[in-house]
Amino acid sequence: MTNLNKKAIEKHFQLKGKIKIESKIKLKTKNDLSIYYSPGVGAVSKLLMKNPKKSKDYLWTNNLVAVISDGSAVLGLGDIGPIAAMPVMEGKCLLFKHFANINAIPIVLDCHDSNHIVQTILDIAPSFGAINLEDIAAPKCFYIEDMLKKKLSIPVMHDDQHGTAIVVLAGLINSFKVIEKNIENSKITIVGAGAAGAAITKIIHKFSPSTELILVDSRGIISSHRSDLNETKRKLLKITNPNNINGDLKFALHNSQVFIGVSKANLLTSTDIKLMNKQPIIFALANPDPEINPKLAKKAGAAIVATGRSDYPNQINNVLAFPGIFRGALDNHINKITDDHKILAAEAIAAQVKNPSINKIIPSVFDKQLVNVIARLIK
Repeated sequence: MTNLNKKAIEKHFQLKGKIKIESKIKLKTKNDLSIYYSPGVGAVSKLLMKNPKKSKDYLWTNNLVAVISDGSAVLGLGDIGPIAAMPVMEGKCLLFKHFANINAIPIVLDCHDSNHIVQTILDIAPSFGAINLEDIAAPKCFYIEDMLKKKLSIPVMHDDQHGTAIVVLAGLINSFKVIEKNIENSKITIVGAGAAGAAITKIIHKFSPSTELILVDSRGIISSHRSDLNETKRKLLKITNPNNINGDLKFALHNSQVFIGVSKANLLTSTDIKLMNKQPIIFALANPDPEINPKLAKKAGAAIVATGRSDYPNQINNVLAFPGIFRGALDNHINKITDDHKILAAEAIAAQVKNPSINKIIPSVFDKQLVNVIARLIK
């Protein structure tokens, strides 16, 4: 056990949880009790019974997000179940509060059936101003998010998909500035066709439709030659692999300007990088161990390397995106977080780096302006 892991276990034991609820007011007198509870609270209930749309003006739902998971795809750990996922959900709530002053409640569900999860969230949704889906396995995460977006009038976002995709796009925008090339004329190979890979593919295509995107899974390039594709991968074929090539990762990397990995450790080799265009961009985002060691990637000729880790430059971290997006969604009373919102957020994140460089394509997660800069755009 590393010192970091040992310290984390000790601190969690000491704290007995990382978040808490505090009252906004102090009950000092009988009159206070009458105003904030019985009988005064009845007047507020009657008002909302007649005007339910005013709930955000009178309840804490105006600043409340549910962080919901079934623990089926926890980053770096996999399907660990709801109880083991709870520390991660608490941590996500801590980030909401620290970076955007948003109250967030962790909810773990002891079920894996998609329809059951959807119905459970629909049942509890009136208690919240927005829903953040977390660590739910693909492909069911796509169905769950789509159904909730159709049936709810509050924002819903699966952060493993869209938070990752937003920050990846921000990093790409600045990477192409650094190498002085155009994303529109480039080929990008994405390895991993799960939640993050699918969302990254979609947002890049939305941002730059002319970019050639090649998506690779554990069996090779996703193409019409294959008969094993699920519905999600068949849909992604509409925006990827325009020449319908077939083969393995090495074949996909020929003439690629960018490698984006959201797959598994040690998937990429130095030889693979040498197959790519000059000044290759490597986003090796598998956690905790990336698809290639960053030092090895640099030695092989990578111009820019990004990972999901905090101990290397250019960390692609969801916390750069989701606090500002949900802050804006709640403040501006929007019902849906759209693709346009996501691209605006990516451009805003990129713009916070005034002079991008090989080791600085992404702003610090502690950039105090970032949340408000993004929030103003989500309207």
